[in-house]
Amino acid sequence: MGSEIPQDVTGLLRAWGNGDQAALERLIPLVDAELHRIAKRYLEKEHPGSPLQTSSLVNEAYVRLIDANRVSWHDRAHFYAVCARVMRRILVDRARARRTAKRGGGLQQVPLEEGMAAAPGLTSDLAAIDEALESLSEVSPRKGRVVELRFFGGLTIEETAEVLGISQDSVQRDWRLAKMWLLRELSREQPHLPAAGAGVPNGG
Repeated sequence: MGSEIPQDVTGLLRAWGNGDQAALERLIPLVDAELHRIAKRYLEKEHPGSPLQTSSLVNEAYVRLIDANRVSWHDRAHFYAVCARVMRRILVDRARARRTAKRGGGLQQVPLEEGMAAAPGLTSDLAAIDEALESLSEVSPRKGRVVELRFFGGLTIEETAEVLGISQDSVQRDWRLAKMWLLRELSREQPHLPAAGAGVPNGG
């Protein structure tokens, strides 16, 4: 997750949340490398040939965070989760804009990776995955955050556990159930694929 000191990051986040802009200037060098890594993994799923670069995605995320109303940051886990959500929103907005402009033609098809072998070939665009993830997050916020960090952010099981402050076993369980949920939701859009038998995941 990087070499930043958690206490320093948390303290600076809280100071920034309270309106201290100098704290933001001191915070950025501590978190920038991690945000670039997350952004790079996001962009690996983006439309081929996209002009959006890693630094551009990180910068746009910073702009959106700065323009937002003051956030009551809890800790670095909260910060990384919000950043992942902001980056996801940027890319989903772009995907929806392409969908509108091209009426679906040429929209990047993104496989829901690692463990979707129950339905080989299942693909969906970022906007469709985002809609399914929103539905998941309504019934199980933590599982939604696991998917957000694992699929969109590209974090490992270990990294996701560290960000969310839960055990690796919990991440693996949430990830497994969440994939089943998403498979079922996305299969409705692709009826030729077998639907998953998972019900609504509880808890989280």
